[in-house]
Amino acid sequence: QVHLVESGGGLVQAGGSLRLSCAASGRTFTSYDMGWFRQAPGKVREFVAYSSRSGVIRYVDSVKGRFTISRDNAKNTVYLQMNSLKPEDTAVYYCARYSGGMYSKVDAYEYWGQGTQVTVSS
Repeated sequence: QVHLVESGGGLVQAGGSLRLSCAASGRTFTSYDMGWFRQAPGKVREFVAYSSRSGVIRYVDSVKGRFTISRDNAKNTVYLQMNSLKPEDTAVYYCARYSGGMYSKVDAYEYWGQGTQVTVSS
């Protein structure tokens, strides 16, 4: 059984920063690619960032240069450092374990965390 637990969300002013963490349990963390998604009220869940076990990293265009995905394999944790936050970044953020297919698609991920709320005030 795989468990993913996100933390680090909160309320921040525009221009501020947050670092999200996703702690994974279960099978060897280093064997899997990981992703971050977000879902704003009334909108579909969208891809944010992807980190492969081989070091490939991808971002959605809207966060490039502001967000950084990283992983600490010794701690079974993946992070999302979010800088220069904007009100449009407000959403519930989810981490997920990749299982196959296009990395930017929701159905490419098998296991999901419960999400952590990020609210950016203007």
